[in-house]
Amino acid sequence: MEFSIKNGSPEKLRTDCLIVGVFEGKKLTEAAKVIDSISEKAISAALKSGDLEGKAGGTLLLRQLAGVSAARVMLVGLGKADEFSAPVLRKAFRAALKALPAGVESVATDFASLTIKKFAVQQTVSALAEVALDATYQVNAVKEKKADPHPLKQVILLVEKAEVAAAESGLKQGEGLGKGVALAKDLGNLPPNICTPVYLGKQAEKLAKDYGFKVEVLEQPDIEKLKMGSFLGVTRGSEEPPRFIVLQHHKGRKSQKPVVLVGKGITFDTGGISLKPGADMDEMKYDMCGAAAVLGVFKAIGELDLPFNVVGLIPTCENMPSGRATKPGDVLTSMSGQTIEVLNTDAEGRLVLCDALTYAERFEPAAVIDIATLTGACVIALGHHPSGLFANNEGLAKALLAAGEKSHDRAWQMPLWDDYQSQLDSNFADIANIGGRAGGSITAACFLSRFAKKYDWAHLDIAGTAWKSGKEKGGTGRPVPLLVTYLLQEAGV
Repeated sequence: MEFSIKNGSPEKLRTDCLIVGVFEGKKLTEAAKVIDSISEKAISAALKSGDLEGKAGGTLLLRQLAGVSAARVMLVGLGKADEFSAPVLRKAFRAALKALPAGVESVATDFASLTIKKFAVQQTVSALAEVALDATYQVNAVKEKKADPHPLKQVILLVEKAEVAAAESGLKQGEGLGKGVALAKDLGNLPPNICTPVYLGKQAEKLAKDYGFKVEVLEQPDIEKLKMGSFLGVTRGSEEPPRFIVLQHHKGRKSQKPVVLVGKGITFDTGGISLKPGADMDEMKYDMCGAAAVLGVFKAIGELDLPFNVVGLIPTCENMPSGRATKPGDVLTSMSGQTIEVLNTDAEGRLVLCDALTYAERFEPAAVIDIATLTGACVIALGHHPSGLFANNEGLAKALLAAGEKSHDRAWQMPLWDDYQSQLDSNFADIANIGGRAGGSITAACFLSRFAKKYDWAHLDIAGTAWKSGKEKGGTGRPVPLLVTYLLQEAGV
């Protein structure tokens, strides 16, 4: 898809569809006013007839208006003018793109010029580009007959002349972010017999080749040398070999400590010996969405050539039942030396992450953020709208929450109180890998916190946000927008 920033009269744009906005109460955006005037009040007539009320996301298509070069004009509801916000803008633009007739190859809109509280033109343009790429994303289905490419090829964003430079900058960010989200979706949507740990390692190597990252893909003997006994305990039941992926992007100052991103990469999770129910088990291919998010972030920062230091760590394997698999009651020795009593082999994500968190110490990080589809308990607590956020540093938590609000990839902070730690007590090891049903997402975070004491650390539980079920089944690419926005904030871009 090709994006362009233009300054000019909306009625003169030769495009398949011009998208303009209408607020409730029949209030028109500036471009809509221009089109209404030139077209002998065609928009006013349509609104007077009650064809569109202006509610956010409503659409109405008008064709061949007098004096307008565009073949079609789409009116899009923007809700109440005094309540207009970035989320409403995203909703409206997505609705417009979804409502386009078949065959529309180019669109133009003045949405980039709309005033949004606390949003500059740069941010608005970035959001529009991201939404356009996301709304036209097509699942990389493994089918003999591939889906026809999405017809939309060109998006023109109209801005004032003085705002062109800022808009161009925002466009670059939005495109980079959109490409990162698409990669995360692609990886999550692949079947688990294709997207294996080895496959993820090859994807990391391809990113490194494309963008100049430093990469290491450690195999089982290397992982054994690191004494990652907890990680190896999870992979023991699988025929697929594990990988430990290390990606490094060093474009910041040499003295700058990196931000380390750790992504859970369980490419399929049966639950192991603590076998999951069969219903919906196919969705456990999405248990590597933390890893997919890290790779998606690296795609985005590579596109943006981000002037910052970032490290990505991905422990990736399958969790399978077999005669060799770890059993409930087994005790594993982690890389940190702490011993872990495995009470439930389906609580495996924390077992691979804890060794990666210990490995992260060698980078002397400014902060470490792990991303994981960790607990069903988080879905029960928060549903599918925000990701769960836990942190041992309030400054880091606030920065991530702010990035989530800015990118509309929101998180909600959960408690990480010492009161919960006793639920992880074990008679036979330093720590148990589960703490019972009560506060399950919290005790999972408490488990990880014991391996993250030497740096500022945050944990994003994305079990409720990484993919959708049902008719729209597929990966969401979250929390790539949150993480990229956080890194942009930290880099001062």
